[in-house]
Amino acid sequence: MTAKEYLLLQLLASHPGVVFTRDTLLERVWQFEYPGATTRTVDVHVNSLRKKVEVDPSNPRYVLTVRGVGYRFAE
Repeated sequence: MTAKEYLLLQLLASHPGVVFTRDTLLERVWQFEYPGATTRTVDVHVNSLRKKVEVDPSNPRYVLTVRGVGYRFAE
């Protein structure tokens, strides 16, 4: 797991049920340190994270998408 994936997982898992927007995740995990970071960066990292923590990444049970908003960790 990369450092950013770990920080992302740590943030989501420490607040189960709380929905984080992609912009909030960029702010909290990347802290705008990477000038090319976009909301797509978050999506790519979530996808990669799911491959490592989910039994079936295409049907996630832990790192969940809230359509049109962002992501949350299951309660």
